[in-house]
Amino acid sequence: MAGAIEQKLASLGITLHQPPSPIANYVGFVRSGNLLIVSGQVCLDPQGKLIAKGKLGAGVTVEQGQAAARGCGINLLAQVKAAIGDLDKVARVVRLGGFINSAPDFLDGPKVLNGASDLMVEVFGDKGRHARTTVGVAALPADAAVEVEGIFEVS
Repeated sequence: MAGAIEQKLASLGITLHQPPSPIANYVGFVRSGNLLIVSGQVCLDPQGKLIAKGKLGAGVTVEQGQAAARGCGINLLAQVKAAIGDLDKVARVVRLGGFINSAPDFLDGPKVLNGASDLMVEVFGDKGRHARTTVGVAALPADAAVEVEGIFEVS
């Protein structure tokens, strides 16, 4: 039987898929004690297609970026499930780090990353509130619009 967090995901219409394998010399996650550090997840949908491609502020809207960030958040949760098997073992979302593929004058990166942050609060409630960093970057792998990494406290 699915745990409370997976039931919450189902109520939101979210199904976690098998996370993709890393494309370079790294792993998808590392557990150290009660911390689970999840590598950056780009905004791929379950079929492996980018949710948003290109630069925010130059063809990609804030709303498209928020959807992409939400997709990154879903991919983070898929990695967490692969790591610990049961999302009910997440004690806290500690930190999210977001990278926004940005035009030089794009200043709304924090609004974009709310797509991932809002998801964590929707799914985990107060345990989903986290510290956060948002950085605008010149490029991301595959020209993805957004990439998000995370640190989770787990039991």
